[in-house]
Amino acid sequence: MRVHIACQPGGGRESAASPLTLGYHTLDAGVLITANGEVDITNAARLETYVRRRMLSGRPVVLDLTLLTFMDSNGVRVIERLHAACAETGSTFHLSGVHGIPARLLQITGLWDVLDIHASAADAVCAAQAGPLTAQPWTSGAAN
Repeated sequence: MRVHIACQPGGGRESAASPLTLGYHTLDAGVLITANGEVDITNAARLETYVRRRMLSGRPVVLDLTLLTFMDSNGVRVIERLHAACAETGSTFHLSGVHGIPARLLQITGLWDVLDIHASAADAVCAAQAGPLTAQPWTSGAAN
């Protein structure tokens, strides 16, 4: 018996990508980026590229995850790299609206205690505009 599997152009990879919608708003003191959907192996690089293209040296970045419903370890690594990139350029990195699976992953990896996390985008923007807090480098495997 033969089974025919129809594939879309491009190997069907695009259709297999998890849904992720990104948006941004320029702030007086930096940028607010919103993520809606899921972050996983299929689109984590797109999130990182999107944020890095909008980062300004020495200016805060707020990443609002209020509408994020899922994140895997690839998303955690993106957040870790973005946090480090901001620290390297003298910027601050703020997360807002982190809940559910994304929150749990950040907690069990230890990043929750290192990142500047706010309940809402409004709180994060206020903190970002209030002035710089020195971003602390994060190293995996640190004993607490």
